[in-house]
Amino acid sequence: MARARLIGPGAVVAAGLVAVIVALELGGGAAPLTVGDPGAGVRWGTPIARMLQDIATATLIGGLVLSCFALVPGSKAWDKAIDVAAAAAGVATAASAAVAFLAFRTLVTSPLSVDATFTDSFLQFFTQIERGQYLGSATLAFAVVTTLLVVVRSAAGVAWVTVLSAAPLVLLAAAGHAGTAENHTLATSSLWLHLVFVSIWVGGLIHLAILRLDRSPSLHDAMRRYSSLALVSFAIVGFSGVASAWVRTGWEGLATPYGALVIVKTVLLVVLGAFGAWQRTRLIPRAVETGRIRWFLVAELAFMGVAMGVANGLAQTPTPISEVAVDSSPATILTGSPLPPTFEPIRLFTEWSLDPLWAVVCTMLAFFYVAGVVRVRRRGDAWPVLRTISWLAGVGLLAWVTSGPLAVYEHYQFSFHMAGHMLLGMAVPLLLVPGAPVTLGMRALTKRTDGTRGGREWLLAIVHSRYMQVIGHPIVSTGIFVASLWVFYFSPLFRWAMENHLGHVWMVVHFVGSGYLFVQALIGTDPSPHRTPFPMRLVMLLAAMAAHAFFGVTIMTGEGLLLADWFGAMGNGVDALEDQQVGGGIAWSIGEFPTIVLALITCVLWARTDQREQRRVDRKADRDGDADLQEYNAMLERMSKR
Repeated sequence: MARARLIGPGAVVAAGLVAVIVALELGGGAAPLTVGDPGAGVRWGTPIARMLQDIATATLIGGLVLSCFALVPGSKAWDKAIDVAAAAAGVATAASAAVAFLAFRTLVTSPLSVDATFTDSFLQFFTQIERGQYLGSATLAFAVVTTLLVVVRSAAGVAWVTVLSAAPLVLLAAAGHAGTAENHTLATSSLWLHLVFVSIWVGGLIHLAILRLDRSPSLHDAMRRYSSLALVSFAIVGFSGVASAWVRTGWEGLATPYGALVIVKTVLLVVLGAFGAWQRTRLIPRAVETGRIRWFLVAELAFMGVAMGVANGLAQTPTPISEVAVDSSPATILTGSPLPPTFEPIRLFTEWSLDPLWAVVCTMLAFFYVAGVVRVRRRGDAWPVLRTISWLAGVGLLAWVTSGPLAVYEHYQFSFHMAGHMLLGMAVPLLLVPGAPVTLGMRALTKRTDGTRGGREWLLAIVHSRYMQVIGHPIVSTGIFVASLWVFYFSPLFRWAMENHLGHVWMVVHFVGSGYLFVQALIGTDPSPHRTPFPMRLVMLLAAMAAHAFFGVTIMTGEGLLLADWFGAMGNGVDALEDQQVGGGIAWSIGEFPTIVLALITCVLWARTDQREQRRVDRKADRDGDADLQEYNAMLERMSKR
């Protein structure tokens, strides 16, 4: 029985090993280097160790995601999936350590020793070299996840570990991006998306094979839910793969050995898509009747192993487009990208800098919202058109800010950065909140009754969690919204967001999130445990307006340049201090416009609430003959006789 469960994982590993060896031979990825060759062990060992790391990571993340969405917490299948994920996390830790050590040996090719020179080089790689820092941190992150999975078994605990398990992939993507200087953001975001959704896709299938669900009555539901996850993963993997390949090859590079491997990988992706289509349309409906799906899953896993092997051979193969920046201008040295064209108003429509991460996020936000509206209306229920328009406008603005002209210029000029910040923190939430996504989710998502947790159950758990109750409290959310401006710009967080892509992603998430909570507390229609009186809402709004104005004036009148060694060293001919003062004006003027809109909406809602309350009182008076007024008058009469 135990041996039978290993057939699926064994197929992935065996097929992957064969594929990575063939890919290295065809692409020349393991060929000796003319200068500084680290040896055959490092050249062959690096892609093999990386492939084992990828398979282990997929088994870890895929198992956790499948558990959260398709298995019953506390059941035998749940415990088995978590045990397998914990073992996979341990393997991923060991493989990640091997990858990190082999990366060090790629740079330091002197014989292994314990002398001071070699030891200093080792410590320097993992403490001062960026790639070494990321790889070492990824190994530590895998170790933390392994430790947590040994002791965590509750649904909420596993959910938190699932989120945490993405951290090593973020670090690996930052360490392993292979973009040119002009495409650092594109390469890093594409690689992270690729790693995450390949893991969900491959890992979920590995667990279906291991768990022997073909002997369980829950087979149909588990496969159907996995199929939905796999369909989304397939789309995102295809998109991120195309983006990554374009960064490395272009059109002309397809004729090179690297391009040939890209084509092979593309064909494998199409084949795997066909497997998924067959599984979704033919296999799942007949799974309960036949109960024999093991060999189909094994064949699908073997093809996945081949694709992962080719991908790791590809990562070791020299790319047609050089990964070394040839532009030595100050802007390129600082940002990793050359200066964009001099700004003109027409650039607002012509300049784009695609960020695959936010492109995927915005696409999913729009797609699932519209899908929810369609489902609600097909059921015969109404959903206000203005809510849909508001939500889609907010998503569109988020996409424009993160991938449009502001994203092109914000790393070079403070004013563009501040304009993007104000839109993210104020305008985007002002459009998203009236869309009432939580209310739509509660009405559109199907309630599960089999003990598993789906989108509706997780959405309720998040909304009603103690964490959300704390940060969603109007006073707390206002404090976070106001303090974030000052803390971010006058602390090392600002430098982190400018110099590091991960910091920039955090900045977008934080300011959209804090703005959303603030706007929700003022005008939100989604259910909330905190209902603030309207006078208090206006006080909160006035406090935010004052803080925004004071912050903007501080920047406008300041004589010290924020990040002087960054904005002041771009060499773009722009007076950095004057541009910063313009940014302060943007924070004061443009940043206040959404606040004024919020004030108007709050006043309108207050008036409508008073009108509804007055109508309720009038209806009650009509029913009971205005008993409350009569009782009040009687009380006054009794008091006058005393």
